Amino acid sequence: MARPRQLKGTLQDLHTTQLLHLINLAKKTGTLHIYEGVPTGREVIMGDGETRRPELQIGEERARVAFREGKLIYARLASQSDHLATVLHRAGKLNDVQHNIILNKAPRASDKALALLLINANYVSQADIIQSVQRYTLEIVYDLANWTKEPFIFEEGEQPPPDKITVPIDLENVIIEMIRRDSRDKMLLEALPNLDFALRFPESPAEKFAKGKVQLSVDEWRVVSFINGRNTIRQIAKACNMTEMGIRQIVYGLLSAGLVELVKPTAPDASKLGRRPGQVGGNMPQRPVIDKLINRIKSL
Repeated sequence: MARPRQLKGTLQDLHTTQLLHLINLAKKTGTLHIYEGVPTGREVIMGDGETRRPELQIGEERARVAFREGKLIYARLASQSDHLATVLHRAGKLNDVQHNIILNKAPRASDKALALLLINANYVSQADIIQSVQRYTLEIVYDLANWTKEPFIFEEGEQPPPDKITVPIDLENVIIEMIRRDSRDKMLLEALPNLDFALRFPESPAEKFAKGKVQLSVDEWRVVSFINGRNTIRQIAKACNMTEMGIRQIVYGLLSAGLVELVKPTAPDASKLGRRPGQVGGNMPQRPVIDKLINRIKSL
């Protein structure tokens, strides 16, 4: 039996869009693994004999993307949960209470079994599930377009776990959208290069959040509910199950509207994330102005 073939390299040699283009043209089936690049302390001499760059060895896996006959079918980030309940919650198809109940009572349920249960219980429809999984997959792949140096391995023939729900997506459209987003993402990276800053509300935010003056999306509300001057943007992204570029887009919009400000985190232990009121796992106290603001936003 022939051994599965591998394609190895770094995203500095072969950009994500180029990889997707090759997979699409060759109608490949397999999984792309992208890893953290760990410097070895040595340098690599490039083909021109003059250019040098740090040598990277493979570290922990950061992302994986699966394909079937040249179509995108699955993606996940190591830093995010890909549990179906979390994917549906992220898409606004499950509320906080429903999401927490499912995670507490069925944390190890397969996605396919959970999908049947939720559909039969009229929590969601089949279309809700397909749309949410597709959106989650695309958000990850679009975010990978901004990765520029990570080592990767493409394992031919490897497929996602059988319990995962996969949605075939044409790569032609994905590549076109990645190219379209490129200039926007460069602007966001320049505007918010550091995700280790925290966010706070202005001292007098009430008039900005007055009814009729501002409307927040579901994702914006999730981000706003974690703002307390201590949680970093990176921590908020992890808590909201968002990609780095996704959180940049939302924070940039809030900053541009004057609804939030960038600050250095004030918590002595920045590894602990302050949770929003009512969320499972406890919470950190917030300033009275923030409590009033949260209640005001809920009433919009």
